[in-house]
Amino acid sequence: MKRPTMRDIADRAGVTKAAVSFALNGRPGVSESTRGRILAIAEELGWQPSSAARALSDGRAGAFGLVIDRPARTLGIEPFFMQLLSGIQAELARDTTPLLLTMAEDQAAEIELYRSWWARRAVDGVFLVDLQLSDARVAVLEELGMPAVVIGGPLGTGRLPAVWSDDAAAVDVAVRHLAGLGHRRLARVSGPARLRHTSVRAVAFDRMTAELGLAGRTLEADYSGEGGAAATRELLSGPSRPTAILYDNDVMALSGVTAAQGLGLRVPADVSVVAWDDSALCELVDPPLTALSRDIGAYGARAARRLRAAAGGQRPGDLQDTAPSLTLRGSTGPPPSED
Repeated sequence: MKRPTMRDIADRAGVTKAAVSFALNGRPGVSESTRGRILAIAEELGWQPSSAARALSDGRAGAFGLVIDRPARTLGIEPFFMQLLSGIQAELARDTTPLLLTMAEDQAAEIELYRSWWARRAVDGVFLVDLQLSDARVAVLEELGMPAVVIGGPLGTGRLPAVWSDDAAAVDVAVRHLAGLGHRRLARVSGPARLRHTSVRAVAFDRMTAELGLAGRTLEADYSGEGGAAATRELLSGPSRPTAILYDNDVMALSGVTAAQGLGLRVPADVSVVAWDDSALCELVDPPLTALSRDIGAYGARAARRLRAAAGGQRPGDLQDTAPSLTLRGSTGPPPSED
């Protein structure tokens, strides 16, 4: 069944296409009775305005974009992005704004996509995720004049507004919890070191372990279950193994528990585990995972409201979201007695 057009409405109403345009766009030029008849027919036929036509008429696409530069194998199983997208979509659904979601193989490909979207007026703005320590995207978006909101900390964001939560404060909470249980040897399995939020967490972890007189070690992984398991086996197979491990996402933490158990170690009797961010997965493993928790859906919704404002010509500033809190479950406890 073909999409109904303004010509279909004009033929059904017995008026010109120009009269239909006047009526649908709320412009003078038709009587109120004719306008009412045209609007009723448009509703009956299920007519919706063409995004291309709208872009030509007012320069707006009526859509936002999100490009993710992560391997599909890790993205598909990571609850964080699914929760973030649900929050963004829930907010955009309030005015039926669609979200163009795609993946890029690297940052250069992502930038070319932004240039293409903006030239074709395909989107009115974009969400920028996974800000890197050396990130060319910010300068390009500023050069294009393309509205954008960074989902992440406000460092390195240029003039772009950021919606963020305090990763350093979350690290402090987790490390203090483990130190309070008596742990003296801690480790962290991180995401890719090139990401800015990974760096913020690493600096905070090193600072906190030094401040509390703890031994601390970080191994880089890639957010995947395989990466988390490999890092866990390396940490727990060496001398002076850590008695507690903080993971940068829930998928790696789950795999870490399995890897530890595969080495004959008990969680938390031999090694405690903390995950970041909390999700339903954290409650499915045995023991359930202590995790840094925040409302990721609300986080995405706040970013969507910021982007809508920016696309409407406003200048929204940075917004600091609530810092993650620690949800205590069965995966953390005192270290082994011999330590």
